[in-house]
Amino acid sequence: MSGRRLQGENLHLWRGERHVLRAVEFDLRGGEVLQVTGANGAGKTSLLRTLCGFMYPEEGRVLWDGADVRTDMQTFHGDLAYLGHEPPLKADLTGRENLRYWVGVRRRLSTSDIDTALENVGAAAFGNRLVRTLSAGQRRRVALAGLSLLDADLWLLDEPTTNLDAKGQQLVSRLIEEQAARGGLVVAAVHHPLDIASTRLRPLELAA
Repeated sequence: MSGRRLQGENLHLWRGERHVLRAVEFDLRGGEVLQVTGANGAGKTSLLRTLCGFMYPEEGRVLWDGADVRTDMQTFHGDLAYLGHEPPLKADLTGRENLRYWVGVRRRLSTSDIDTALENVGAAAFGNRLVRTLSAGQRRRVALAGLSLLDADLWLLDEPTTNLDAKGQQLVSRLIEEQAARGGLVVAAVHHPLDIASTRLRPLELAA
């Protein structure tokens, strides 16, 4: 995993008449975290969606291991995990069922795998409850369990600490540190700085 590399080259993106991303550039390697900051409307979510391939830039390109991601989007998507503002959970399934089906389409899971992941994020006590009965913070913890289970080289995170208390925010920092320690890459759009080792951190501030 440590040899992976994500690059943004001269990324320009318009939303209608608005020039959202202006010549954005970065070079991220295994074990590093790109912390994306900026005021509301600066384009943090748009950048993440561009990196995922959900939006195409008018200029520039995104490279994964030196190749334009558009040349093989399916393989690229298999290497990444995306967690947006809203956790990708079905309200009428339990947290445990969500993990089994959401992650299960990507890799084989055992009951022990799910148990361990829920315990690791402090969600074991409510893993068997329907998601619609959970608080926003509890849903976020279940989603973080899924993120860790996906075993992806690249994490793309949009405000990952949303709806979490202080302990939950510390949990996010720990999970990101663990991902980087494994040689993974993380791109996180945040309003507040992440509490992770500065040696791993690569800052990127977007202008509004």
